[in-house]
Amino acid sequence: MSYLFLWYPKCGTCQKAKKWLNAHGVSYEARHIVEAPPTAEELKVWAEESGLPLKKFFNTSGQIYKSLNLKEKLPSMSQEEQFSLLASDGMLVKRPLLIGEKQVLVGFKEELWEQIL
Repeated sequence: MSYLFLWYPKCGTCQKAKKWLNAHGVSYEARHIVEAPPTAEELKVWAEESGLPLKKFFNTSGQIYKSLNLKEKLPSMSQEEQFSLLASDGMLVKRPLLIGEKQVLVGFKEELWEQIL
């Protein structure tokens, strides 16, 4: 099975995740999250398949998230507005994302990846 791996090459966590995937022989297609950010439609599918709250898809430690004061604004935004916002800039999206058939992993937690993959 092959996965879609959305990452930002300058991100240390993404580099660790990619190294882990390679070391474990996981087949994937890498996609630069800033050059080719996920669409609102992709994000809707992934959020549903992951079962995670939409907030988990936001890069809450990122500069853009903080400069837009999203911690305060997100609770009053509709889901449609949040999906549109996430799709507008790949730097707003928590990374890396690993997308498989009916499987979505947000962020890199080695123990979780070991269990699932």
